[in-house]
Amino acid sequence: MHIYTLDRWRHSHTFGTEAKRSGEQRTWWVIGLTVTMMIAEITAGTLYGSMALLADGWHMGTHAAALGITVFAYIFARRNADNPHFSFGTGKVGDLGGFASAVGLAVVALLVFAESVHRMVTPVAIHFNEAIFVAVIGLIVNIVSAIILRDEHNHEHGNHHHQHHDNNLRGAYLHVLADATTSVFAIAALLAGRQFGWVWMDPMMGIVGSLVIASWSIGLLKDTSKVLLDAEGSEALRNRIRESIEADADNRVSDLHLWRVGSHHMAAIISVVTHAPRDPDHYKRLIQDFEELAHVTIEVNPCKGETCVHHAS
Repeated sequence: MHIYTLDRWRHSHTFGTEAKRSGEQRTWWVIGLTVTMMIAEITAGTLYGSMALLADGWHMGTHAAALGITVFAYIFARRNADNPHFSFGTGKVGDLGGFASAVGLAVVALLVFAESVHRMVTPVAIHFNEAIFVAVIGLIVNIVSAIILRDEHNHEHGNHHHQHHDNNLRGAYLHVLADATTSVFAIAALLAGRQFGWVWMDPMMGIVGSLVIASWSIGLLKDTSKVLLDAEGSEALRNRIRESIEADADNRVSDLHLWRVGSHHMAAIISVVTHAPRDPDHYKRLIQDFEELAHVTIEVNPCKGETCVHHAS
């Protein structure tokens, strides 16, 4: 009786998600900074009776909650990296977190726009000095947070340049960048209102800020949607893979599926038609220089007729 083991043929589907990402640690730092600022503003607002400080303090609380989505995505992906219920691992959880952040940004943009239009129609009294102080402190905190969260995602592979995004970290980065942008607009508007009496500048800058945030939200929604819907494989990469296989013998790629399974990893299912079939490992070796291909399945179809493929000239 022969006992066979398949262990040596099995391979991991973690695609890097089993390791703690640097983005997770950086997001924790920003959450700590944000919560500290929140407590300080709420305490100061309560002691000094400042509604502006209280309002910004609670805003920092919602900001910390949004960043919590980013951390949750990292932790969930890492803890379930070997979970067999996820066919291709948990590499897309980060993009799901980025998608949630994009939706949150869209909601923020809508609320800011609605409130700005309301204040344009029904102006309210503004305590300029207090509001400027809050905006400046918020700007400093968000600039520091943005520097911490900035994602260096450019990688060089051979002669080809690829961009890999950690969309989960990018979502957190855009949240703090959105806050920093609105703070800049607010400071400009408040200074103009205090110096020249242009009270209308405050809601006007709110509208401009909401449009900027909306554009970032749309960009992140598009990028994360491509990953979540398995539409990430670029035409350029598909063509290069096809050319590498078809340059050998009379191979022709009849079907090619390419999608992202992690921030730096892609999976591919390739169907090859040829008059001179070889084992699948032969075709895998033809595309071994594509470092982003972490999971490749090859289907080889022998061609016995003249019309299957065109012979190489």
